[in-house]
Amino acid sequence: MTIFEELEARGLIAQMTHPEKIKNMLENEQVTFYIGFDATADSLHVGHFLQLIIMKRLQDAGHKPIAMLGTGTTMIGDPTGKTDMRKMLTVEEIDYNAECFKRQMSKFIDFSDGKALLLKNGDWLRNVNYIDFLRKVGVHFSVNVMLAAECFKTRLERGLSFIEFNYMLMQSYDFLHLFDNYGCKMEMGGNDQWANIIGGVDLVRKVHGEEVCGMTFTLLTTKEGKKMGKTEKGAVWLDAEKTSPYDFFQYWRNIDDGDVINCLKMLTFLSLDEIAKYEKLEGSELNAAKEVLAYELTSMVHGKEEAEKALKAAKELFENRNDSEHMPSVTISKAEFADNKIDILTAMVLSNIAPSKSEARRLVMQNAVSLDDVKITNANELIDLSAFDKGYVVLKKGKKTFMKLIVE
Repeated sequence: MTIFEELEARGLIAQMTHPEKIKNMLENEQVTFYIGFDATADSLHVGHFLQLIIMKRLQDAGHKPIAMLGTGTTMIGDPTGKTDMRKMLTVEEIDYNAECFKRQMSKFIDFSDGKALLLKNGDWLRNVNYIDFLRKVGVHFSVNVMLAAECFKTRLERGLSFIEFNYMLMQSYDFLHLFDNYGCKMEMGGNDQWANIIGGVDLVRKVHGEEVCGMTFTLLTTKEGKKMGKTEKGAVWLDAEKTSPYDFFQYWRNIDDGDVINCLKMLTFLSLDEIAKYEKLEGSELNAAKEVLAYELTSMVHGKEEAEKALKAAKELFENRNDSEHMPSVTISKAEFADNKIDILTAMVLSNIAPSKSEARRLVMQNAVSLDDVKITNANELIDLSAFDKGYVVLKKGKKTFMKLIVE
C-alpha cells in the first residue's frame, strides 16, 4: 500500500486541490511539504497531534516536512472557527510558546541531517514592508472571493476586524516564501484551513505560473461532529504538566464506542489488518480496543514507561473501584471550609469533577455524583470535615471519573 493509499484507507484525506497530481507526487517523488502551527499556547494539544502523526507518516515514506511555527501569523490571529477575535499575545509570549512547540515536535519528527525543517514565519513576516506586501500579495486577492470563504462568513455577523482580514494573505505569503526558498510544493492542514490553503496555492500560481498543491485532513471529531480533545477541565494537552500522562490515557480510554475505530485508524501506527480485528468487537468488548488506543497514544506522547504506569493504574482502579492509591487526587485548604463544612458544589469544582457550580448542580440533579459511594441527591449537600478523618474522600462522577479529595 502506498502512502497515498494509506492516508485514504485511514480516512485522513478530506480535500485536495489536484488529486491525481498529489497521488503521483506522493508515490513517485520526494515532496517537500509544510504544515503551520500558530503559537497561541505554551503547549500543543490533541488537535495538533493529528497533524504531527501525518507529518511523521509522510516523513517515514521519504518525504520532507517543514514544521512552520507561526510566530508572525500568531500576531494577527486566525479567525477560522472563532466567534470572537483571538486574544492578542505579546512577541515575548509568542516566542516562548514557539520554543515549547519545538521541544514537543522533536518527539515525533526527525529534524536531524536536514530530514525536516523547523521554521518560524516571524523571520520573514515581522519585518515585511506593508506597502510592498500589498503590491506583491494583496493585488492577487479578491475581497469578494475572500468574504465568501467559510472562515470569514461565520464572523461577518459578529464583526470581522481588519487585522484578521489580513490573515489569509499572510498565510498565503508563507507558501510563496517556502516555495521560493525551500522548494516547498504542498501545504497541508486541517479541513478548516481549506480556504487559507487555496489562497496560498492560487498565489504561487499567479506569481510564478507554477501549480503547487494543497491537501486538508479530516478533523479529529466525535461521531456527532464535535471536536475531540476537550474535557470539562479544558483542552487535552501534550505537555505532561498541563495534562498528566494518566489523564491523557484516561481521555482516550473513555471515548465513546463509536469513535474508537476511527481514532485507531487516524492516530496510531497499528496496521489496518490489526485494527480490522477490533472492528468486529461490540459492547463491552470494545474496551479492549480503547485500552490499546490509550496505550499507543500515551506511549507516543509520554513514552512507554508512563504508558505502562497509566495502564496499570487504570486496570487496578477499574478492578477495585475502592482502591484510592491509583486515583488522581486534589488537595484543598481547610480555609475553604466554613464552620468545618464545605458544600458539594464547591467541592466538585475544586476537585475538577465539574468546571463550574452550574455544571456541578446539573450533574447532581442527574444523579451522576457520589461521595464515598453514597449517591448525592441534594445540590445543597454539605460535607463535614470529619468525613476526611481517613485522610480523604472520593468523589465520583458517573461510572468512570474518580477523584480523591484531600484536605490540608
